[in-house]
Amino acid sequence: MDREELTRVVAWLLTGRRAERARLEEIRRYLRGEETDIYVPKSATVEYKKLVDQARFNVLPLLVSSVAQGLLVDGYRPARQEKNAPVWDKVWQPNRMDARQAGLYRSALRYGVSYATVLPGRLGNMDVPKITRWSPRRMTALYADPVDDEWPRYALSVGLPRPDLKAKSPTQMVTPVTVYDNQFLYETDLPAEMVTPPVTGAYSQASLMPLEGVAIDPDKVRVREHGLGVCPVVRFLDSFGDLDDGPEGVVWPMLPAQRQLNQTTFGLLMVQQVAAFRQRWVTGMAIAEDEDGNPIEPWNAAVNRVWQSDSPDTKFGDFAETNLSGYLDSRDKTLLYVASARQIPPHTLVVGNAVSNVSAEALAALEAGHQLDIGEHKTSFGESVEQMLRLGGLAMGDMDTWQDTSAQVVWRDTTPRSLAQIADALGKLATMLEVPPRALWERIPDVTEQDIARWEAMADRRDVMSELTDLLNSDVPEPEPEGVPGADSAGGGADLPVPAAGNAAG
Repeated sequence: MDREELTRVVAWLLTGRRAERARLEEIRRYLRGEETDIYVPKSATVEYKKLVDQARFNVLPLLVSSVAQGLLVDGYRPARQEKNAPVWDKVWQPNRMDARQAGLYRSALRYGVSYATVLPGRLGNMDVPKITRWSPRRMTALYADPVDDEWPRYALSVGLPRPDLKAKSPTQMVTPVTVYDNQFLYETDLPAEMVTPPVTGAYSQASLMPLEGVAIDPDKVRVREHGLGVCPVVRFLDSFGDLDDGPEGVVWPMLPAQRQLNQTTFGLLMVQQVAAFRQRWVTGMAIAEDEDGNPIEPWNAAVNRVWQSDSPDTKFGDFAETNLSGYLDSRDKTLLYVASARQIPPHTLVVGNAVSNVSAEALAALEAGHQLDIGEHKTSFGESVEQMLRLGGLAMGDMDTWQDTSAQVVWRDTTPRSLAQIADALGKLATMLEVPPRALWERIPDVTEQDIARWEAMADRRDVMSELTDLLNSDVPEPEPEGVPGADSAGGGADLPVPAAGNAAG
């Protein structure tokens, strides 16, 4: 790209980044528990503000974890192959993606989308394509068709702001940015306030127009060639099913329910603070005063003391405490709504009498919707992982992997079932349906690809030793004795031959 085209592309990418930043920052504040949305008047006391601070009843991280913990890729198999593709050991494993893959899924679940870049490079002393994970807060991609296009036309990643040592003001900050296209990377620095403007709420339509004043100095642009022929950015979408609106994630639709939980919790704390205990009152008596005219407390309440008064007009009474069950029931109903809307088993969110005395079959039925939700995310994220590994094959020069669109990822089975139940089912598959037992090993929960490889090596050694043992223990037929010339077959022995007369000894 020349200077003019690069300037125009950066302007559009920064505009898209600014358009989605307000929503992303609001989601992040709620996930971190920094937002309660409870009204605090200017005259609020310290006690009031402390109750507001304690009213964060944050269930949003659980909505993300309940799905993300069921998403673990354990392999990548080409079509009609039993072993993993070479890209698995040469790209996935060196990039430590067994553990780092969770960040891609969690970010997509939180914000609706996340990104990964795959570029030729080095890891340590090895020439290995490098996989870099990106939150949508740090990467923006521009697609010609946001719904159907596999690869973006351009993408922009954002680094961390740093002071501009050449600026006149000591507070001037710059942010490193990188622009990606189908052949090159363009790295430069831009003013931090242009890349990450302050968030004051939803942006107006006018603010979504292309940015003015973006200036790219070609002398300060560092260009690197990746030569892959596609923009090396893979998008992980929370769902591919929405053809009208952009991805939202699992958090954004639940923000109203989270606000309701915070408000209900605040009301509960306020009642506990000021109205959850019985308050006594007395009328018809004069309160004694001290020398300074201050009223003297007439009684020191205790469980072993009795109040009395000499005046016949004195009356005692009390105010009943406020019942807290209404607030608790309201919060439980909101939690049940969240569980229903997000297909989470209710016993995960609501503790107590929500789910009790249920059978194993009933618990499995409660988990069914949640497993369907995890399965839908496996389909969506699985396509992105396959795209990422195909791109890794291209970056390492493996054209077979790049052109193989039939390869599939292998997901670890995280369905909560007893091991005895699984063993019984797999045993029936092997004996009744004659499914090869080794093909069922990967169906065992929490079994990794390394476990299966080790089991196969052990099974092969055991088969060889078994065959050798059988060979050694088998009955070897004894060879038949050779016939002796002149032997009488009917006799029990053989007669010695009689020497000729001329050859007689003596």
